[in-house]
Amino acid sequence: MGTGSSVLTMTHMDTVDRLSPLESWWLDIEREFQQLHVGSILLFEGPAPTLPELTGSIESRLDLIARYRQRVLRVPLELGRPVWADDSGFCISNHVKHVTLARPGTEESLQDLTAAVMSEPLDLSGPLWETWLVDGLQGGRWAMVNKTHHAMIDGIAGADILSVLLDRDPHVKARAALAWTPQSQPSPARLATSALDDMLRVPLDEVSRGLARAVRSPLAFTRQSVVDLYGLAQAGERVIRPESVLDGPIGPRRRWGWSRTDLAAIKKVKNALGGTVNDVMLAAIAGGLRTFLSARGEEVDGRTVRAMVPVSMRTPQEHDRLGNEVSAVFADLPVGISDAGERLVAVTRQLSRLKGSGMAMGVDSMLSAAGLVPGALFALGARVAAQLPQRAISTVTTNVPGPQVPMYLLGRRMTELFPYIPIGAQIRITIGIASYAGRITCGVTGDFDAVPDLAVLCNGIDSATQELLALVS
Repeated sequence: MGTGSSVLTMTHMDTVDRLSPLESWWLDIEREFQQLHVGSILLFEGPAPTLPELTGSIESRLDLIARYRQRVLRVPLELGRPVWADDSGFCISNHVKHVTLARPGTEESLQDLTAAVMSEPLDLSGPLWETWLVDGLQGGRWAMVNKTHHAMIDGIAGADILSVLLDRDPHVKARAALAWTPQSQPSPARLATSALDDMLRVPLDEVSRGLARAVRSPLAFTRQSVVDLYGLAQAGERVIRPESVLDGPIGPRRRWGWSRTDLAAIKKVKNALGGTVNDVMLAAIAGGLRTFLSARGEEVDGRTVRAMVPVSMRTPQEHDRLGNEVSAVFADLPVGISDAGERLVAVTRQLSRLKGSGMAMGVDSMLSAAGLVPGALFALGARVAAQLPQRAISTVTTNVPGPQVPMYLLGRRMTELFPYIPIGAQIRITIGIASYAGRITCGVTGDFDAVPDLAVLCNGIDSATQELLALVS
């Protein structure tokens, strides 16, 4: 009995939780002007809880989301990718904060506050998250602003974490916070030894799995390899783009705004005109970009704007896993088409083609292959790759489905959910799409100095959405 317990303890101590290639990539390209945290802004009915109440509620759920009490440890000499380890100095008061909006507490002041919070980088030496309680919002409402580093979470996992913090029943009794004892931190020598072990073991494992797939199903293996290569070729395709406000250097400060509509109305459009909810929203975003660029005096007729559209690589069985499982396709938004219906047709046709093109699988295969690269070389490659998107894309749009039933926190109903997507490289505007309980929203992020007219884009998305609704009213 004692021997078995000792073996289990030794095995546990020898195991390190290494960051995936994608998680490590997000950390390696973090810069002073490029804060790579994602976020969500949740609006609730009042009255607002106190800071101790909110802190206690979050702390009572931390046993369900272990990553929230972990920090990143670098491997000596960057022999391997970093690892996750429990933060022995974790203090929740460093992560849950409070601010009151100045009267009259408008939605615009909440947007400005969110932009200011998101403009500050996270402390990369501790757990990579913050939550802000914001009270004083008009109508007796309050908000919660969450920021989490992209290394810790992708969009789909983010929806899962919200489902851990929120309840479907407003009468759920408060949980008591469980006692927590952090696991001992691996020593620098252990980190180095583990990294060297992985360098020797992982390539052999990958080769073995590849050979097994090839032997079991040679035709499928060959076909998938061709699809992956074709996808990589598309992902690396370069396009000639006109000079635009969308592209260029960024500063440290952000602007942030939103657009909102009813999900049922968007579904009515897609049922009548074809495509998916995501296609309809991308068509509305294309219309909003057309309005925004025209207001800037840029030529839009016949023009497209290339957008990176992240797609989840998770299976339904993987939705309870933390971490990044995301890839991407590159779509050309048809801002040059003036008719709303024709824009939707163009988006639907293109996204349908891209989904079967292998581009997402090609990008995903490239990231998977990064697992074979030593940490120092991977970090160097990540920094070089961070400069590549500016040659290929002008914006990022992402769609994250949220819960479709009302959710509650401390008995208060959440009324709306807005996403925050970071900007980076030379991409000055990003747009996140989120759906929740019959509403669909866009969170629009812009560089503070380059995009003082961000509201024009938000209003343009609203107008383009109404144009689509008018076609089926």
